[in-house]
Parts: sequence; C-alpha cells; structure tokens
Amino acid sequence: MVPDLLTEFKQIPELATVPEAQLQWLIDKGHVETLADGTRLFGPGDNINALRIILHGALVLYRSQTGGRKHFATVEKGEITGILPYSRMKRVSMEAFASGELVTFVLDRSHFPEMISQHYDLTEAMVHVMTDRVRFFTQQQQQDEKMLALGKLSAGLAHELNNPSAAVLRTAQALKKHLGNEPERFKAVIKIQTTDAVVDQVNDLVVAKILDNHKPPLSLLERTEREDELVAWLEENGIDNLYEIAENYTAFHVDTGDLEKLKKAIRQEDLNAVLNWISQVLITERLVNEIQESSKRINSLVSSIKAYTHMDQTPEKQRADVHAGIQSTLTMMNHKIKHSNVQVVLNFDPDLPQANILVSAFNQVWTNLIDNALDAMEGRTGNILEIRTQRHREFIWVLIIDNGPGIPDEVKDRIFDPFFTTKAIGKGTGLGLEVVRQIVLQHDGKIDVTSAPGRTEFKVCFPIG
Repeated sequence: MVPDLLTEFKQIPELATVPEAQLQWLIDKGHVETLADGTRLFGPGDNINALRIILHGALVLYRSQTGGRKHFATVEKGEITGILPYSRMKRVSMEAFASGELVTFVLDRSHFPEMISQHYDLTEAMVHVMTDRVRFFTQQQQQDEKMLALGKLSAGLAHELNNPSAAVLRTAQALKKHLGNEPERFKAVIKIQTTDAVVDQVNDLVVAKILDNHKPPLSLLERTEREDELVAWLEENGIDNLYEIAENYTAFHVDTGDLEKLKKAIRQEDLNAVLNWISQVLITERLVNEIQESSKRINSLVSSIKAYTHMDQTPEKQRADVHAGIQSTLTMMNHKIKHSNVQVVLNFDPDLPQANILVSAFNQVWTNLIDNALDAMEGRTGNILEIRTQRHREFIWVLIIDNGPGIPDEVKDRIFDPFFTTKAIGKGTGLGLEVVRQIVLQHDGKIDVTSAPGRTEFKVCFPIG
C-alpha cells in the first residue's frame, strides 16, 4: 500500500515537488478510509479535524439556503480538502456526500505541529492549497452575494413592473371593447340636427371637463351623492345607459347644472345621443390617461434601472449627483420598502456638490446599507428609514439610519469581516458590508457605525474629489 500511495501523491500537482521522505512521513501518519456512494461525511456545524486527499470517487459539497440546499463544489480525485495547516477553521458550514465509492487518505490535525516544524516543503504545499481554496471560496461567496442581491432587486422590480404593465394591458383591452361599440352609437349621432353654436357649446363642455380633470377626486360620500343626482336626472329625461353615464360624468365633475344647460340648447330627441356621445368621449379620455400614466411608471422604472446600473457609461470615476444614485436605489427597492411598511425620510443637503466617484459601485453601497436596514426592521411596526446627506469640509457624509433593534455589542466589531453574517441561512453570505467597505476604501473614504436599540447609523464619508 505504501508504494501505491507514494505513486498517487507524486501525481498530485501540489505534492509533485515535495521530497519523498516527507511524503513517506505523511503516509506513515495517516490512513485510508473508504465510504459508500451517498454517505454523508459531514454537515453544517460539525467539527473538522482532519486533512483529506481524494484517491477515488468524489466529494460533493452543498450549501444550505432558503428552501433547500445548493451545490457549491465537487472535490475530485487528486484534490486536497478538509482542515489544513494554519487554518483557523474549526467547524464546517457545508454538507458533504460521497459520490461513487469514495476513497480518501486521512491525516488527523494532531500531526500538524510536527508537519510544520519538521517538514517545510510539505507544509508549504498545503499552505498553497489553502490559499487557492480561500481565493476560490471568496469568489464563490462574492458571486452568491451578487446573485442574492440581484434576485432581491429582480423580485422587487418584477412586482413593480407587473402593476403598470398589467394596467396597460387591461386598459387597452377595455379601450378596444369600448371603441367596438362606437359604430352603433355613431348612427344616433349623425342623425342629430343642430347649429354650429350648439356644437360649440357641447364641445366647450367636453373640453372644459377634460381640462378640469386635474381637480382632486370627490370623496366617497360626495361621489355617491353626485351619482345619485345624475341617475335621477338621466332617468327623468329617458336617457339610456344612465348608470354608466352617471359614473363617467361624476369622474369628470359633470353635474346636473351642466346637463340642464345642454337640455335647453339641443332638441329633446337629440338629448340621448348627445349625452351618450359625451360619455363615450370621456371614457376614451379616461382610458387613454390610464395607459399614459402606466406607461410613464414603466418608463420611470426603466430609467431608474439604467441610472442604477449606469449601463450606458464606462466604469470610470466621474462627477455625479449622489442624491440621484440614492433615489434610483430607493426606486429599485420600492417593493421591499412597501412590503416592510417603512417610512422613508430624506434629509438631503440642497447644496451638496457632485462627487468624483464610480457611480455603479456606490449604488452597491446604498443597496447593501438600505437592504440591511430594511431587514433589521422586518416584522416590526413604526419603521423609519432616514437618509441624510451633508458636506463636511472637503468630504461628503451620507448617513443611513434605521430605528430597528440595533446591532448586538458582541458582534458590532465583526460586521465588516468577510463571511460574517447575522442573517438566516440563505438570506446573506456575509460579504455585503465587506463589499461596502472595499468600495468606500477604494474612494479614499471610510465607513463608521453606531448602534443602540432603536437607532442604527451607518456613516459613509468620502472626498468630493
């Protein structure tokens, strides 16, 4: 078995240059372990006490997340895993299963002191493995963090876009149906015999009511009373579709006084056709306005996405309005803000100068800090998120304040550490604040936090540039 293991180890790139004597020491101190396909080797929270070298089969690693688990990596033949010299890891955060018949070489961590003190080349090889693993793990975690943030934004945007897009579709269908009824009603209209003066009077009424539609809507009680009055008048004068007409006229602030003026100006036999025609014009106006407003909302969201990602700009520092970046971020996160019943208070310095920054990078800063604040206030009432900006000499200060439960004192010093998170599994990877810190440092700035129950304040300070 010893010659076979020696041959196996010399074929592993990381161990190929390690002297045979040191590899022989490794073989003498360890042992071979065989596990059947599907065997669970370890799970989240388990102690990790051994180095493993895969000799046959593979080890599949999974990370826990909301709703189940996600494949993280597969450790295959010739790869080194488990605890390594100088590693501070004590417990695992993943779950591992054997894929196929798994044969591994196992070295207990109790032999590490001897390895470090007497076998330099072997130790150096293992340190290189650990460095590569940390780099890979960090890249994977950063990718997960980005995907998690993207998923949150996408879900919120999908919800925000769904409402106006559904309204456009619904209103367009109603408009199509409405216009389909016009031919029959048009017959009654072309039979009308009247003068130019009467036509002008009818047109003036329609135009006036359309232009006056910016008036505040009536209260429920006022609207009900107005509709009842109109229905009674229309019924008394033998008008068709009286309930539909009354509803439309009320929305455009038409009252019985307006109808009496028309009644005096036109022939009795034309009254029904004229009032129905006016109703149709107002319906068309209302439906077109609804489509216009919904389209404006969609356009506003798309503009916010473009501003947030800065997709049409090169990734270089440039003069930018910090307030615009914060506003576009809030628009992107509007769904979560509403879902958490959060009141947003903006105290912006109106004289704040533009800053020389990477715009899309700083939007990540605002996203992470606002998202953390919203998570902290989730499930509570009376939530307030305050964002304050001010100039301090040659620096800009942005303060993001929430009235959540605060950050516990025992973890306050660790919140910027990579991979540290207080969120539930699947809600965070612990890199959000690390990303924030790196971006702020990249701009020669700093970020501070003060927290107590009922008030947590993150202060981002960076030069105007």
